[in-house]
Amino acid sequence: MRILVSNDDGYFSPGIAVLAAALADLGEVAVVAPERDRSGASNSLTLDRPLSLRRAPNGFYYVNGTPTDCVHLAVTGMLDYVPDMVVSGINHGANMGDDTIYSGTVAAATEGYLLGIPSIAVSLCSRNAEHLDTAAGVACDLVRRFQRHPVGEPVLLNVNVPNVPPGDLRGMHVTRLGKRHQAEPVVKSTNPRDEVIYWVGAAGEARDDGEGTDFHAVAQGGVSITPLQIDLTHNAQMKTIAAWMDER
Repeated sequence: MRILVSNDDGYFSPGIAVLAAALADLGEVAVVAPERDRSGASNSLTLDRPLSLRRAPNGFYYVNGTPTDCVHLAVTGMLDYVPDMVVSGINHGANMGDDTIYSGTVAAATEGYLLGIPSIAVSLCSRNAEHLDTAAGVACDLVRRFQRHPVGEPVLLNVNVPNVPPGDLRGMHVTRLGKRHQAEPVVKSTNPRDEVIYWVGAAGEARDDGEGTDFHAVAQGGVSITPLQIDLTHNAQMKTIAAWMDER
């Protein structure tokens, strides 16, 4: 099996090193990741300048672009083969609920999915990354499942893992995305030149976090596995908007 690994935290992130090492036991691994932290980059592609590809001493490739750029470049031009899977992560911090819209970790996996490759985004629900081995073990388990039982169609999985030792995980649960409250206000400050600047505020607290959601699964100590799709069509509103358009 040939596995493409990427992330949004950068090629130097401890999470991607642990993930690549773990997946190397399951197949041939190529790592193509951003040259710096691109958290929150979402699905942006760089179209206003060329991209450069360089190789680090540890063999990882890095690109002066976004997570989406990395996967797109690797699959459509850099590699001389199409990977069997794309695995993005291990992200330092959760990507649940509305976070998935902004997440560069999810975006890297999404690009693989759009290119027809089964893809997984893996996040550890903590910033201190104490138990990266737990998340790596979950990623390997899912890849093995794909090896044994291919799904037969492109799949995009968003996986969130509690920051606990592997033995403390309370199962793996297929979930839906929850929702958050509105984000906190921006933080206003001044720079050394006495110019007003703003920091984007923290994400809001979970609002829709009941049983069956990703928030609930992780809060209970379990792994959340959410199948995602890219069709943004609001089908339930089509009749409403059609009627609205017919009004005079």
